[in-house]
Amino acid sequence: MSKIFTPTNQIRLTNVAVVRMKKGGKRYEIACYKNKVVSWRNKVETDLDEVLQARTVFCNVSKGQVAKKEDLIASFGTEDQNVICQEILAKGELQVSEKERHVQQDSMLKEIATMVSDKCVNPESKRPYPVTMIEKAMKDIHYSVKPNRNCKQQTLEVIKLLKSQMPIERAHMRLRVTAAKEGRKLKEKLAKLCFSIESEKWESSTLILVCLIDPGNFREIDDLIKSETKGQGHMELLNLKEVTEGEETVE
Repeated sequence: MSKIFTPTNQIRLTNVAVVRMKKGGKRYEIACYKNKVVSWRNKVETDLDEVLQARTVFCNVSKGQVAKKEDLIASFGTEDQNVICQEILAKGELQVSEKERHVQQDSMLKEIATMVSDKCVNPESKRPYPVTMIEKAMKDIHYSVKPNRNCKQQTLEVIKLLKSQMPIERAHMRLRVTAAKEGRKLKEKLAKLCFSIESEKWESSTLILVCLIDPGNFREIDDLIKSETKGQGHMELLNLKEVTEGEETVE
């Protein structure tokens, strides 16, 4: 009985999610497990073996055709399959059906809306908006989720866009700053970075300040305290979010 040989440059894979990328005038593809590509891009999954069905670069996954070594070197400057697979995984286009694409977009939109709701408040009431209201606002501004970007990056982008449509701002953090050295000089600089100073008192030449800040200024304030006090100052996070309990109601 005659044997049937599979060409050595062909690999058969089934039930795959394909990520495709064009570079150097040629098309390259990698075979991934379904639902793992987005997890890897969002840094939820970090094990490459859990994402890739094979650490192999193809020119056509469905036909099992492996990319040629000389093409890889010409396009990527290397023949290292691990390096190339990660570049395609990060920058390539995930090939999914129309139905899968809609499900994925709806899921990401809800996740982003949830993160916006968690991070922001109505500045007038200091209450968070319901996720459903954020979702509706995102659809009203025709925001289109980007599968290749993680949800945290898109959340910050959405917050900026929503500010033109509704009263919304990042929930402020409440800090207590203690500084015995250079307290007065530090207070002047802190005032420019704080949303408001809630209390200020001096105990034996030591400044004790409670203030509200925008989360985006946290690192800058931390660096300022360390530099101005030569590491002797102390910053304590009292509240991660200053909110009034309860949700906004829709009139």
